[in-house]
Parts: sequence; C-alpha cells; structure tokens
Amino acid sequence: MGNIDVVNLISHLIIYMVVLLLAISSHEAGHAWMSHKYGDDTAYLLGRVTLNPVKHTDPIGTLLIPILSFVFGAVGGALGSIPLIGWGIPTPVNPRRWTNYKQANVMVSIAGIGANLILAMIGFAIFKTLLETAVINGANADDGIIKVVVMFLYYLISLNVSLAVFNLLPFPPLDGSKVLSTFLPESFSPIFALFEQYGFLILLLLVYWGILGVIIGPIFTVIQYLLFTRWF
Repeated sequence: MGNIDVVNLISHLIIYMVVLLLAISSHEAGHAWMSHKYGDDTAYLLGRVTLNPVKHTDPIGTLLIPILSFVFGAVGGALGSIPLIGWGIPTPVNPRRWTNYKQANVMVSIAGIGANLILAMIGFAIFKTLLETAVINGANADDGIIKVVVMFLYYLISLNVSLAVFNLLPFPPLDGSKVLSTFLPESFSPIFALFEQYGFLILLLLVYWGILGVIIGPIFTVIQYLLFTRWF
C-alpha cells in the first residue's frame, strides 16, 4: 500500500462500516415498520422491524462492494474510481395487504429515506453541540477518542444524507421511483417498465459520471457551513 497508513485506513474503514450498517439497517427497518403500520405484516413476521444488521445485510451489497470501494479509493490505485454502491436485503412487502394503497406506497417508500434523515439530523445535532461547546476544537480534533467521535459523526451525517438523496432519484429500484409511479397516469406504464429493466444500469452510469456528486455536493456545502459557522 506504499505510503498509506494501514492502521489509519483500517480504523476509518471500521467506523465507516459500522455507520453504513446502521444506515442501511435503519433504512430497511423503516420500510418494514411503515408497511406494518399500513396492515402488511410480511416484513414484521420476518423480523425486519429491527436495527439488527444481521437481518438486513447483503454479503455482496452491504459488505464486499463497499469495503472494496473504500479500500481502493483510499489507496488510489487503478480501481480507485469504482463508484461506491451499497445496498441491503430488500424489505419484502405485500401491497395487497395495505389498507390504503396509494398512501401506503408513498409512505412506505419514503420511510427508509426518513430514517436516514433522522440519523443524519441526530449526528448533526450532536456534532454541532460538541463544536459550539468547544468539546471538539481545532486543537484536539486528532486526539484519541475525539478523533473517533469526529469520524463517526462525519460518516453518520454524510452516509445518511447520501443514502437519502440517492434513494430519492426516480429510477428503479430506488424509493423515488416507487413514489413517482404512484402519481403517474397509466399511459406512462410502458416507459416506466423500460426504466425498471435498465434502472440499475442507469444508476451505475449516474454514479460513475459523477452526477450524484453534482447533486449532493451543494447539500454538503450547506451542511458544512451550518456545522462550522458559530451560531452564538
């Protein structure tokens, strides 16, 4: 790994993966919980209304690909440009059991996004409080436990915001596409079916071309401004 600090890389990776597991588990649990609220107990009976990552972790999508992307990105090798794609085990739902299909389809779809935004806001509130009270400052940000806290909160905010924004995109199989399908007239069904067939490929291209970064970049700029600007 050349001049790469292996210990530093591993510590970042561990914290990154802990937060990613929490973010993905919260996202999928949000879907399961909301679907249960609308009368569908499919995911509930499978134990998916939980933050236990074992119930939501896909070996490839939640572990292997994010770990490889993180390591290659840090090392900066030939594969460093691989886009970071991660996902959990999809939450099973049975729309026929929903008490109000259209409303449920929207609420269940955005529940995962909502869960990620709640985590991001919690992380932001804690980080901002620690900065405002000078518990974290420029002098101690790299010291022991403070450094771990800073990394954890940084990933808690950035990963959850990224997942929320990413899932809002109107391309299958993302949540935004399910919300969009609720309001589209029947005449759009053939076009939407085409999107469903090539949705994942479109998403890969959007990430690879940096479109997601263009969308999320300004949001992160605002977050950093609010985070590091003194309010009092």
